[in-house]
Amino acid sequence: MSSLADRRLRIVLALALASCGFVVVAQAGGAAPFGYGKAASPAEIAGWNIDVRGADGAGLPPGQGNVNHGAEVFAEACAACHGTFGEGEGRYPKLMGGDGTLTADRPEPSVGSYWPYAPTLWDYINRAMPFSAPHSLSADDVYAVTAYILNFNNIVSSDFVADRNTLPKVKMPNRDHFTWKDPRPDTAAVACMKDCADPNSVKIISTADGKDLTPRTTGPLDKMRGK
Repeated sequence: MSSLADRRLRIVLALALASCGFVVVAQAGGAAPFGYGKAASPAEIAGWNIDVRGADGAGLPPGQGNVNHGAEVFAEACAACHGTFGEGEGRYPKLMGGDGTLTADRPEPSVGSYWPYAPTLWDYINRAMPFSAPHSLSADDVYAVTAYILNFNNIVSSDFVADRNTLPKVKMPNRDHFTWKDPRPDTAAVACMKDCADPNSVKIISTADGKDLTPRTTGPLDKMRGK
């Protein structure tokens, strides 16, 4: 019985060592650890690396588009939801108007009244529009639509040509009204494991109340309000 058990143990150990050797050889040969998939190629990574930075337009691709061509693309791909001049159809959002309403009971945030950066508009259209067929517009078409939207918001002139150089230079009306630095104190702390402070001695010395970080209400019809 003991010899049979010994033989079984030796077989198990041999199989284990063989499998370890196989894994080492496989990994040394460059195969994926789990036996499937492959490293992403530069072209595949580029397909996902489409983000555009709002402040300076980093990531904007080559291409250009003017207001007139933008009106044509907008009429074909955007107007059904957003209206001919961005006034909005049905429950779809408006893209224009709302000047001076952001502090009102019913603010109207639009591209013209709210958005801080023009390159962000290009980025959003490129990623998600038109609603029924995202990524169906060329870079030139997206530049053109961006120019048209900026134009009917009276932000750029009718001869404006949008490209990777001109868009970052567009000064959006609400750019200077964003709070870019969080005024709240840094509350990160190392967890106390011993000799901790008495919970009764801990006092709140600062809150977000009164710092205009979050509106108390979105309008007069809301019942929930801050303290």
